Amino acid sequence: MTAAATTFASILDPRHVELEVSAGRPLPLGATVLPDGVNFAVSSATARRIWLVLLDRITGEPLIEIPFPDSGRVGNVFTVFVCGIDSESVDYGYRVQSATIQPPGPVLLDPYAKLLAGRETWGDRAGVYRARPIVDDFEWDGDRRPGIPREDMVIYELHVRGFTKHPTSGVAVPGTYSGLREKISYLRRLGVNCVELMPITEYNETDNTHVSPDTGRPLHNTWGYNPIGFFAPKTSYAADTAGDGAVREFKELVKALHQAGIEVILDVVLNHTGEGDHRGPTLSFRGLDNSTYYMLTREGCYYNFSGTGNTLSCNHPVVRKFIRDCLRYWAIEFHVDGFRFDLASIMSRGADGVPLDNPPVLEALALDPVLADCKLIAEAWDAAGLYQVGSFPSYGRWMEWNGRYRDTIRQFLVGREGMVGDLATRLVGSPDLYNGRGTIASVNYVTCHDGFTLADWTSYNDKHNEANGEGGRDGTDANDSWNCGWEGPTDDADVLRLRRRQARNAILLMLVSHGVPMLLAGDELGRTQGGNNNAYPLDSELTWLDWSLAERHADLVDFVRRCIAFRHAHRLLRRSWHPHGLRVAGAAYPPVSWHGPEPWQPDWSPQSQLLAVLLHDSGGDLPDDLSRDVLRVPDSVYLAVNAAAEPRQVRPPAASPGTRWHVFADTAADAPHDAYDVGLEPPLTTTSLLLQDHSAVVLVAQPVDARTREDEPWASTHI
Repeated sequence: MTAAATTFASILDPRHVELEVSAGRPLPLGATVLPDGVNFAVSSATARRIWLVLLDRITGEPLIEIPFPDSGRVGNVFTVFVCGIDSESVDYGYRVQSATIQPPGPVLLDPYAKLLAGRETWGDRAGVYRARPIVDDFEWDGDRRPGIPREDMVIYELHVRGFTKHPTSGVAVPGTYSGLREKISYLRRLGVNCVELMPITEYNETDNTHVSPDTGRPLHNTWGYNPIGFFAPKTSYAADTAGDGAVREFKELVKALHQAGIEVILDVVLNHTGEGDHRGPTLSFRGLDNSTYYMLTREGCYYNFSGTGNTLSCNHPVVRKFIRDCLRYWAIEFHVDGFRFDLASIMSRGADGVPLDNPPVLEALALDPVLADCKLIAEAWDAAGLYQVGSFPSYGRWMEWNGRYRDTIRQFLVGREGMVGDLATRLVGSPDLYNGRGTIASVNYVTCHDGFTLADWTSYNDKHNEANGEGGRDGTDANDSWNCGWEGPTDDADVLRLRRRQARNAILLMLVSHGVPMLLAGDELGRTQGGNNNAYPLDSELTWLDWSLAERHADLVDFVRRCIAFRHAHRLLRRSWHPHGLRVAGAAYPPVSWHGPEPWQPDWSPQSQLLAVLLHDSGGDLPDDLSRDVLRVPDSVYLAVNAAAEPRQVRPPAASPGTRWHVFADTAADAPHDAYDVGLEPPLTTTSLLLQDHSAVVLVAQPVDARTREDEPWASTHI
C-alpha cells in the first residue's frame, strides 16, 4: 500500500512519526484497524471530495485533515489507508464537498463507525459525537447462542438504563450494561429465557425540545428511538466508558446472559435517524448522501412515515446493504440472537413511499445465511397508517408483535361486548392472521414500553401525560383500560381487589395462549408510571424500576414465576401449529375444544363474557399426521375466564381417562393459592367450580395416583 504513498508530517504522535497515506481498500466500509495502520472507506454518490479528519481522543479537537486520494476512489466508495496511526489515541470524522456542502462543512460521523465518543456521560448536552476506531479482539471463551426454539421463548422487554438506575437496584453501577448483568439471577428465577433490549445503539438522549412543566428543565429522549450510530453500543450505558469499554462491556453482558441460557434480542430502529427533517442537525447521512439514505419527495422534502421527521429509504440498494451489514455485525461480533424492528412496515415501502409486494430488504434479511439463526420480529405498522399485522411479508421467517392480541385481551377483560369469538382466536395463536405461518409468528403481549404498564392499565381510564411537557396531548387515547372504580391510587379494598384480579387475568391468559409471550419489565412487580402512557422523555424514579416493589408485591412476582414455569412444563401450550377441533382416533379430546358454563356449550353471543377452553395433547404434535402413534403421556389444560361483574358456576368436562383435574391457578384466590408450583397443584374435588367475577381459573389433568393435597382451599371451599 505504501508504494504510491503521499507523506504527511505527523503532528499528533509525540514521537513525531510520519504518516504514510495511500489508496485504501473499498471493503469493508468504515474504519478497519490493521497491524500497520487504519483503512478508511466511505460511500457517497454525491460527494466530490472527502477529507479524513483525525481528532484528539481527549479533547476532540481536529489534529489533521487528510484528503482521500483520487486513486483511492472505487466507484462511489472513497478510500484511504493511513500507515502509522496509533488507533488508540485518535478519533475521526469526515468532511465532504458536494453540490450542497462546501468546505469547511461539519465533521460528519462515519455511518459504519463501531463506537462513538464524545457523549460518554448520560445527559451531556455539550459533548460532540466523534467516531472511534476499535479492534474486535474480545475473547468469547466458546460462547454459543442458546438456540431456543421460537415456540419455547418467553420474552422480557426492558430498558437497560431504567432497569437498574433506581437506588433500590443494589447494583454496583446503576443504569449500565454491568448493572443489568448483576440482575441475571433474577431473570433466571423469574423463568424468562429471552431479553428484548430497547435501543442500545448510540442515540442522542438530549434532542428533546420539550421541558418539564414542573421544573422547567429540558426533558430527555430516554427510550432511544432516535439513532445516531447504528453499529455502536451506547457509551453512556457502560460503567467503563474509556477506550472501547462500552463494546467490551456489552459483549460481557451477552456472554453472561448466554451462560444463563437467556437469549438477547435487540430493538433496532432502522426506519429513521436522529437527524430529523430539514430543521435537524447534519450529523452523518444527510451530509454524506442525503438523496440515497432518505425518502424524498419530488420537491426534495423528507417523507415522514416514522413520525420523527425523516424516513430511511430501506429498499434502496445502498441502504439495503447498510442494514444487512449492520445486523450481520451485531450477530457476528456481539453474538446477539435476534432483532425486533421498530416500525418495520416502513421497510416494506419503496423509495416513493408506496408499499411493495416483495420488499427486497425484508427478503434479503429473511434469507441471509449469516442471520439464519437469528429471530426477526416486526412491529408490523408505521406512523403513517400502514398496518400489516397478519400480512407483514414473512418469507417463512418474520415474527410479529401481535397488536390484535393486545387489543383483544384488554377489551375482553374490561367487559367489552362481542369479544368472546375474537378471544378464542387469540388464545390459539391467531389463525385468522397467521394461517400457514403457525402460532410462532405471533408475539403475544398485553403491555410493552409504549402504553400503560400493567398496573396502570388496571388503575386508569385515561392517560396522564402532563409531565411530558406536551400539555397531555401526546400518547394514544385508545388504551382499552379500566380503573376498576377509581382513577389512580386508592386505599379502597374492593378496587384493589379488582385490580389485583385484572393484572393476574392478563398474565395468566397470555402465558397459556399459543404464540410467543412477551412481558414488560416491572409488570411482575406492579410498577406504575402514574398513568403516563408515553413516558419516553422521563428519566426519573417514575420510570426507573423500583426494586423495593419485589418485596411489596412478592405475591405477584410469585404468580408470574409460577405461570411461566407452568408454560415451560406443558408442551401443549407451546405448540407451533394452530390446534384444530378434530379428535384423533384413540384420543380423549381434540387438540382444542370450546365450552361455556356447561361442557361443550360455548356461548358465542355478543353479550357473552365467559369462555372456557380445553387444550389437549394426546401425545402427537403433527396436524398433518393424525394417525401418528402416541409418543408421550397425554396432557390436558382447561381455562375458564369470566369478565362479568358477577360470579358464574362453571362445570368443566370430565378429565381424560386415568386423570383428575387439579387447580393450577385461580386469579380470585388470595396468595399463595392464586397459583401453585408445578406438580403441587391441589385436586378439584367437585364436579363444578365457582368462577368469581372478573377472574380466571386454570385446571390441569394429572394421573389419579399423583400426590394430592386435600388440605388446600380448592379441595374444600370452591364448590
